[in-house]
Amino acid sequence: MKILVDLNVLLDVIQLREPHYATSAQVLSSVARGDIEGVVPGHALTTIHYVLSKHADRDVADEAIDWILGDFEIVGEGKTIMLRARGLPIEDFEDAVVAAAAEALRCNWIVTRNVADFKCSPIPAITPGELIEHLTAS
Repeated sequence: MKILVDLNVLLDVIQLREPHYATSAQVLSSVARGDIEGVVPGHALTTIHYVLSKHADRDVADEAIDWILGDFEIVGEGKTIMLRARGLPIEDFEDAVVAAAAEALRCNWIVTRNVADFKCSPIPAITPGELIEHLTAS
């Protein structure tokens, strides 16, 4: 199984955001253990580095990026993905890019806390809790 992990799930863990931390951490742990294959869009790394550098420091930001690079596949969002995103009926362009990237890599799901933002996505979106329930049932 392959999932694309949306930025908000990564930030839940990196920033210890409650009440979402525990469930999002379970998703990331499943990827780190190799139970599922995790993909992160490349633009998420630049956003994470920026946020952590601004609110913590550069060393913390670098460590977070190294951790993600160690456990996740990173999808580059080139022209083909951008063109596909422009053609999707998704209001927010960043969400459309996420959906197009998930589609290009043939992911089973997009794991996000903002499922409603992906209602027109070619790849279904589920919450971290829904993914954990699915993994537990399997």
